[in-house]
Amino acid sequence: MPRLFTGLEIPAQTGLMLSMLRGGLRGARWIDPENYHITLRFIGDIDDRTADEVANALDKIRRSPIEIRLKGLGQFSNGKPHAVWARVEPSRDLNDLQAEQERLFQRLQLAPERRKYTPHVTLARCRTSTNDDVAKWLAERGDFQAPSFIAGRFVLFSAKASVGGGPYLVEEAYPLAA
Repeated sequence: MPRLFTGLEIPAQTGLMLSMLRGGLRGARWIDPENYHITLRFIGDIDDRTADEVANALDKIRRSPIEIRLKGLGQFSNGKPHAVWARVEPSRDLNDLQAEQERLFQRLQLAPERRKYTPHVTLARCRTSTNDDVAKWLAERGDFQAPSFIAGRFVLFSAKASVGGGPYLVEEAYPLAA
């Protein structure tokens, strides 16, 4: 059974800038730069027939390229930090693409996403990092920003069942063209 998700790729130059943020956070497991991406929709472990239906449904999406801006850093936590990330400035085009995918997947009887969509690039998983460790790391690097880039396609990624962080493989690519 493949574990799938959709996302936007990060250009090499932007990935290099993001990789310069690595280090200085105790207890962090850093994501390899080649695995940086912006998740649009996590699909999960599905059978091959459903994976084919997902790929076919995604092929029907017609959207224009999307300008992506990375500005600022943040964390996900539930009392204890579990990831640090670069913030993707929300945009109508990005949100519309994500919402369209959500609707398509629900029509395929996939469970709806429970969390509000927060576009980001995960930089590290926090294994044993404390709130103080993360607060210090964010304070030292929180003014991060990168030049904007144009996402000309979205992709269907597969991942090995693991604790996250890659390696991710591009299974299909879908152009964003006017």
